[in-house]
Amino acid sequence: MHPLNLPAFEVKTRQNDCGQTEIYDRLRRRYVALTPEEWVRQHFTNYLIVHLHYPPGLLANEVSLNVNGARRRCDSVLYDRNGGRPRLIVEYKAPDVRITQHVFNQISSYNSVLRADYLIVTNGLEHYILHLDYARQTAHYLPAVPDFADLV
Repeated sequence: MHPLNLPAFEVKTRQNDCGQTEIYDRLRRRYVALTPEEWVRQHFTNYLIVHLHYPPGLLANEVSLNVNGARRRCDSVLYDRNGGRPRLIVEYKAPDVRITQHVFNQISSYNSVLRADYLIVTNGLEHYILHLDYARQTAHYLPAVPDFADLV
């Protein structure tokens, strides 16, 4: 798989009965098809948990939601400890997919339902982190993903 701009970790993979490679998703607690996007997801969630201290019990992958009557899946969501409201959502792309306005439109449509405080878009090479302040009606990009303890 493609090298990423994320810390390496010991990846668990296996071959399924059809000979396809699968990777273990620690949040879903099962093996899933190893695609380039999934490679990014597993590295990024490992980065959040191991390096930035995000509690795995507050993170979820492939969260279903309804956006204007259409069923969609948000790649990853971090929930608040108190009340379980979404705090952060992440949209993953394969390393060879450029981060364009279309990707930001996609995560914005998810956030129209979830109203998270942080939006992250990454292809494993480039990471964009946006902090939204609904009270002040402002948004600004952060230079790096904040540690869990530093989330506002």
